[in-house]
Amino acid sequence: MKKTNVALATAVTGLIALAGTAMTASTAVAAEAKEKCYGVAKAGKNDCATKTSSCAGTSKVDGQKDAFIMVPKGLCDRLAGSSPEAK
Repeated sequence: MKKTNVALATAVTGLIALAGTAMTASTAVAAEAKEKCYGVAKAGKNDCATKTSSCAGTSKVDGQKDAFIMVPKGLCDRLAGSSPEAK
């Protein structure tokens, strides 16, 4: 009876470890498919700090040139007023 419990616990632990590895890999792939896009964030909706503020969500105006949002690769080039780098 004890060997059965050990085998079951080992199998469950292995499945949990496998699921954690799969989730980490999918997160890394999702992060690689994004790029920063400057000049298109709405006021208060930027993703990270800017030259004039220290936190995400603190841009003062729509389209602030040093505020960015993360977008799928290739989309930034198609958005009006956008830039792949801060101005």
